[in-house]
Amino acid sequence: MTSKRSSAGAIVIAVAVMVVLFFGSFMVGQYPIDPVGVVEIIGAQLFGFDCSQSDMAQTIVWKVRLPRICAALLVGAALSIAGAVYQGLFKNPMVSPDILGASSGAGFGAALAILLSLPYAFIQVNAFAFGIVAVGLAYFVCQRVSRGKDAILMLVLGGMIVSTLFSSFITLTKYVADPDSKLPEITYWLMGSLSTVNLQDILFLLPPLLVGIAPLAFLRWQLNAMAFGDEEAQAMGLNVKRLRGLFILCATLLTAASVAIAGMIGWIGLIIPHMARFIVGPNCKVLLPMSFLVGGSFLLLVDNVARNLFTVEIPLGILTSIVGAPFFFYLLLKRKKEQL
Repeated sequence: MTSKRSSAGAIVIAVAVMVVLFFGSFMVGQYPIDPVGVVEIIGAQLFGFDCSQSDMAQTIVWKVRLPRICAALLVGAALSIAGAVYQGLFKNPMVSPDILGASSGAGFGAALAILLSLPYAFIQVNAFAFGIVAVGLAYFVCQRVSRGKDAILMLVLGGMIVSTLFSSFITLTKYVADPDSKLPEITYWLMGSLSTVNLQDILFLLPPLLVGIAPLAFLRWQLNAMAFGDEEAQAMGLNVKRLRGLFILCATLLTAASVAIAGMIGWIGLIIPHMARFIVGPNCKVLLPMSFLVGGSFLLLVDNVARNLFTVEIPLGILTSIVGAPFFFYLLLKRKKEQL
């Protein structure tokens, strides 16, 4: 069991790493900027200090890199927290935020909006709305089928049904899309990217992010109880059905908002909670904050690689899969050894 002192030390280190990555990300890119220049530009924008940097450097730091860096931190943190919540709620370390169909629903919403040539803002709203609808359908299936029994299993099965349904809708959308214009746009969006993020996108992301995280921050000990099973949680006087619905709603808001901004970025919600759990243990009181920090730092690091490794930017979904697949294989081997 990880001690409180070591957990606090680990969180302090994770905060320091995030801060270093945050400021370091301003300096790297096709147009490198030195640390003094970054500090000077940020100080000029925030406090009105004199700035000797070029207009191009100021535009790159403030209008291009700042929104992208903030989006990477928030999206990575949101997906990681959602994954940690689902893994605790379903008592299964192999689940991820798309288990109830939020990602596939949001993906279909975005693909449909692109097919209809809707403005970019409507693509985000449509993705977010269909992500919520998908999870709502999975929950509806669970309520109709389970009748109070095997609720967790029925939720998973309902999520499988909804995910398959919306994945088929995505395929249909790509099939009927114009292969010269709409199909490449849909395909690129589904692979995940932060290349077009601006400050308005951050403002779109913040409300569902805050609404989703706030209840989780205050109810972390209830999530600990839920991880032991429904009977144990009920013995503690908790309303299991209501809490499960609340946790699912919070995790869905985080997932749908993230997909609406960045597209479908896989594996983060699966592997980052495991990394955080390895560092601070399974206690959600420290696991969720650590997932927030590690997830944000991880996606920021991946995004830096994506935009600097080659002259052409690599979609984030590809890089996270390259990292996530070997790590998932490691988890399977570790689980097999534990069972022997």
